[in-house]
Amino acid sequence: MELGHVVVLAGGLSYEREVSLRSGRRVADALRARDIPVELRDADATLLDALTDDPPDVVFPVLHGAAGEDGSIRDVLELLDVPYVGARPDACRVAWDKPTAKSVVRRAGLRTPDSVALPKEVFHDLGATSVMDKIVGSLGLPLFVKPTRGGSALGASVVHEASGLSAAMVGCFAYGDAALVERHIAGTEVSVSVIDRDGTPTALPAVEIVAPGGVYDYTARYDAGDTEFVTPARLTPEASTRATAAAVTAHRALGLRDLSRTDLIVSEDGEVHFLEVNVAPGMTETSLLPRAISAADLDLGEVCESLLQAHLP
Repeated sequence: MELGHVVVLAGGLSYEREVSLRSGRRVADALRARDIPVELRDADATLLDALTDDPPDVVFPVLHGAAGEDGSIRDVLELLDVPYVGARPDACRVAWDKPTAKSVVRRAGLRTPDSVALPKEVFHDLGATSVMDKIVGSLGLPLFVKPTRGGSALGASVVHEASGLSAAMVGCFAYGDAALVERHIAGTEVSVSVIDRDGTPTALPAVEIVAPGGVYDYTARYDAGDTEFVTPARLTPEASTRATAAAVTAHRALGLRDLSRTDLIVSEDGEVHFLEVNVAPGMTETSLLPRAISAADLDLGEVCESLLQAHLP
């Protein structure tokens, strides 16, 4: 069966709306280059009627942030009985919550930095100063602070001194109601994308990230030229094998399908540490999944088409 009507879903109302729109346009352009009819739609009040009145063959969600990655939009697509690319709702919910995802992959044998996850209310009710003192005393310094849910490094920061933890928490709580505070692992930051090829999760070449100031924040991610990307990552053969195996393990352990991107730190001793996984990786000109696809001598449009084809009746 040929793809006669594909909807690429982008936009939404999360903090990552603009990035999602850029991702959606790139996916739509890549598919149109392969002569596939594509409709680019926003996740707004017109969506349900549009999908009901003219059901597409398959939907390709490229929604980042809440609703796009927490499983809710995918729940709606399943209610409408519309096929779509990407993880099922239950798997999205597990992967979307970073502390839960860390627990799942740890049980699957992966290393992940020691951490604590606390809602804003705990800091308020128990006394922020006392709680932060206990965190520093237990985890040490430096620390990495980020919202328990969300992407694009919004609200994330590195804390090198105890005096900086308060500001980091305030910045984190601007983007979410709970914070994940991890022990910061020094090493090489890499991202390993996984795509399902003929039903088998396949790791693409690892992308090494060299961000200005050592922090891969929102600006470093989406402003072209600010960050150096090295593909394949400059790892030893043994560390490279462990990194790609870790990404496939996370993909399987979390019950993901079609595509995912796992962020890792390879410490100086070559050990691989899981940070988080993304079920709707960015597709912009600076995003990591398209870089990995190119490094594997694959075409973005061909990969997207194959993922769509897998969901045809």
